[in-house]
Amino acid sequence: MKKEAKSRRANRKVLPKRVKILFLTVFFLFSTLIVRLGFVQIANGQSYEKIVEKKESLSVDSPVPRGKIYDRNGKLIVTNEGQRAITYTRTADASQEELLEVSRKLADLIEVETESLTERDKKDFWIIRNPDKADDKVSESEKNEIQNKKDFTQKEADREIYQLKLDRISKDEWSSFTEEELEMLVIYQKISRGYALSPQIVKNKDVSVVEFAQVSAHLDKMPGVNITTDWKRAYPLGGTLRSVLGDVSSSREGIPKDLLHEYLAEGYNRNDRVGTSYLEYQYEDLLKGKDKTIKNILEDGKVVGSEVTEKGLSGKDLVLSIDVELQKEIEKIVQEELSKHIGTEGSPYLDRAFVVMMDPNTGEIEAMVGQKVDEIKQNGEIVFEDYSLGTFTSSYEPGSVVKGATLLTGYMTGNLEPGEKIVDEPLFIKGTPKKASWFNEWGNNTRPISDLFALEKSSNSYMWKVALRIAGSKYIPNAPLHLKGNPFQTFREHFAQLGLGVTTGIDLPGESPGFQGKAEQPGLLLDFAIGQYDTYTPMQLAQYVSAIANGGNRVQPHLLKEVREPSNRSPEMGSLIYKKETNVLNRVEATNEQIEHVQKGFYRVFHGAEGTANLFKDAEYNAAGKSGTAEAFYKGADMEEAKPTYNTSLIGYAPFDNPEIAFSTVVPWSHQTIDPYINKTISKRVMDTYFELKKERENE
Repeated sequence: MKKEAKSRRANRKVLPKRVKILFLTVFFLFSTLIVRLGFVQIANGQSYEKIVEKKESLSVDSPVPRGKIYDRNGKLIVTNEGQRAITYTRTADASQEELLEVSRKLADLIEVETESLTERDKKDFWIIRNPDKADDKVSESEKNEIQNKKDFTQKEADREIYQLKLDRISKDEWSSFTEEELEMLVIYQKISRGYALSPQIVKNKDVSVVEFAQVSAHLDKMPGVNITTDWKRAYPLGGTLRSVLGDVSSSREGIPKDLLHEYLAEGYNRNDRVGTSYLEYQYEDLLKGKDKTIKNILEDGKVVGSEVTEKGLSGKDLVLSIDVELQKEIEKIVQEELSKHIGTEGSPYLDRAFVVMMDPNTGEIEAMVGQKVDEIKQNGEIVFEDYSLGTFTSSYEPGSVVKGATLLTGYMTGNLEPGEKIVDEPLFIKGTPKKASWFNEWGNNTRPISDLFALEKSSNSYMWKVALRIAGSKYIPNAPLHLKGNPFQTFREHFAQLGLGVTTGIDLPGESPGFQGKAEQPGLLLDFAIGQYDTYTPMQLAQYVSAIANGGNRVQPHLLKEVREPSNRSPEMGSLIYKKETNVLNRVEATNEQIEHVQKGFYRVFHGAEGTANLFKDAEYNAAGKSGTAEAFYKGADMEEAKPTYNTSLIGYAPFDNPEIAFSTVVPWSHQTIDPYINKTISKRVMDTYFELKKERENE
């Protein structure tokens, strides 16, 4: 009995030890599990939540309307026009059969244009619709031969086999599709090319109410298809300034290839609509706005719904310095004056004209007009197209308007004194025909004249002798000319201070600096001094005359005046965000006295008894400026040789004592024989219109 009792006591001592070990083991395992769960939840919880979220939904960006564009007086130039749209959002694992089925159903409900389909498009579609027949186009032996080609990758082999299939599809086969099938093809192309889970525009142009309603009624049978409201750019003023406003890519185009890397680097998607040229491109970052974010809800890989997770913001609105009413009036004036002379015997090559008006103190461009012949109908009616971009992208020899710059170059280099008299006379240079001022072309008169009269009467001889002084040379009758140093460089450096021969800095891409002649013979230097060698844009001429008008500051011309928040309360504009300040690019290295002297000469051009533009002498606004005529050549695309002609131009500003507006007018190839003075007529009417509008607005 004692032994049994002792054994039971021993067992009681052993059991608790085993239980304790078991409990400790279980406790350790549970502790490890709890720590691990805590680590997963706390440390990696967010990342796992994102993974789960991604499986259940995916967010995509949806474009918002671009900012509007107004003129300086609040008149709408560019806006957005709402339009009905049908979209499709495909899933990442959408099969070709599913896409074809959606395309077939949509083709029954909507009409799409098929004219753009190519032969290759139809052949590709034939292969998709007839895979077995297409496969039979290439025999097994041909496939083996291609696949066994040395150094051929599988991809290259597949490409060659596919090309054989394409080549062997007969015309009867690829042209056998019905119109409904072709519409199905167009839709299939659109919905299969886009990004997965990113809405693709199926149709957003001319979607009828019936089409919109039919698609809406069948949405449950077409997963991924949706109806929405889209936008397109609209131009209330028609063709006014159209070439300068620029373009926006369509939803189908997305980002153009030549701009792809630039926009992708800034976070754009390939199918985003973007500004592709001129103003739309220049201010893309302001006009684009912030896309709204849409979360697509997925179930079994299908899009079953969507919700907006981040509201988008429309692009900022731009206010331009342009006065649209003035712009349209000038366009009308230019068209009327061109129409009087285009096609006449004296002006056989006349087809365009330009006018730029800007504030000489701030650089604000109030009008930039370019009109070019687009078509002359059989009944004689002339159809014009907007060529405003030509004011800064095309350049011409302007003639004597540069003579103010020539005198200033003489002053600044110490080769001429304000008021100095020089003999105007025909120049007889060895080996060249007689060179004379236009008023002395048929005579042999010699008389001393001042620099002011040289501007008033537009003396060539005076400018030539100034140029020879700058070149370290002296005129000797019947002797050759010898130039010292680099007078072409000297002239161009000083002309550049005034804005001639360099880009103006206008806030638009594609500006031309003009053309600089490469040859540097002495006679060409004389041509340069009277504006008949290098070419300049109408915008450069406006900047140049502004520098003289404002007393010597070369100001940067600009179209942007203000940036404002978008406003839904038309016609009110949103709150002001940014206002463009005046940017002085450089100060002309001439004294105030020298600049004022040129101003006096410009005044005499418009008011003097022998002034070449004294039709302004009775104008109430007291203007000043300089006219120009340059020998030029015209060579059309169908012409074997260039024909001699003349360019005419006129620059000016007003009022003389306190300039508020400056202008340049350029009429390339205006005449061959008798000058119709179209440059002067246009300029006078333009300036009259500016001040008439100003008076009307003050009275209002």
